[in-house]
Amino acid sequence: MTNPKNGASPRRNRKPTAFRIDDRRVQEPLEEAETLERDRAPVAGSPAEAGPRVDQARRFGWGKLFAIGAGGLLSLGFGLAIDALIRDLFTRNDWLGWAGVVLAAMVALGLFGLALREIGSLLRLKRIDELRMTLAEAADGDDEKRARQGLAELIQLYKARPETAAGRRQLREHMREIIDGRDLVTLAERDLLSPLDARARRIVTDSAKRVSVVTAVSPRAIVDLLMVLYENFRLIRRLSDLYGGRPGFLGFLRLFRKVVTHLAVTGGMAAGDSLVSQLLGHGLAARLSARLGEGVVNGLLTARIGIAAIDVCRPAPFVSGRGPTVSDVTAELFRSDPQAKALLEEVENAGGKDA
Repeated sequence: MTNPKNGASPRRNRKPTAFRIDDRRVQEPLEEAETLERDRAPVAGSPAEAGPRVDQARRFGWGKLFAIGAGGLLSLGFGLAIDALIRDLFTRNDWLGWAGVVLAAMVALGLFGLALREIGSLLRLKRIDELRMTLAEAADGDDEKRARQGLAELIQLYKARPETAAGRRQLREHMREIIDGRDLVTLAERDLLSPLDARARRIVTDSAKRVSVVTAVSPRAIVDLLMVLYENFRLIRRLSDLYGGRPGFLGFLRLFRKVVTHLAVTGGMAAGDSLVSQLLGHGLAARLSARLGEGVVNGLLTARIGIAAIDVCRPAPFVSGRGPTVSDVTAELFRSDPQAKALLEEVENAGGKDA
């Protein structure tokens, strides 16, 4: 019986019926459904399939093509130069040729070792980033399971560090108890990471002092620039080694880029720090001598880079309290000079009166 309006068969309501799983009346509709799905799938070359191919072609940039070509040409040129050198050595004398072969093998072995070290460095930095993200999510969500997973990785990260033995032992004892996720991260920060944080703060302070003193007494601007660059690079590497990163060359470049990005995100010199704001607000920085003022500014810049490096290199976020600030380093930096110490006391007294 058909519907007089459109000629379609009317829909009939059937009663519930039991079927066996191997019944062909059940299998045939499934086969028809699969056939319909295959018919609906996009055919090769159809507009539905052309979209992802266009996106994939756009992701392949000219810069990547240039890098691949330049790297390949340099590798071929280097290999041909070594081959020509060894052939020339063999034409001169056999022992010179074999000496060249041995030296070339040493170069290849050294390059292989450097490549393995760089890969290990990048993997360590990636592991620390993932661990920091895991602990941050566990603290924010108070996730006990995720916190225990992250703390187990943190203990594994510092298992070869004798100075962390007491902290790792206390942290294992805490993990045997029933404690919330955020509290576990807080205990890890107190028992395991606090000694490393104290050493990191001391490293930043000492580096800022060296930059301040050298740039204050240096007669040449180029010496100041080289000193600031060297000390900041050295500071980032020391902090990364302290927290377990141990970056290689490529890993250090990646780490330096992250530190610069963190500085840009957090606002450069962190003008919101209370001591620095009071110093600038009361106009007392102008009362410093020209050389001392230049040294203080360079020391503050080094301190800010060191604080950003701590945030990037540390395998866990600061949960229980705030991390180090420019004000903490500035206090130590100014107290090393009598004139700056007197101005600092004036700033603190003025801040106390304002309060």
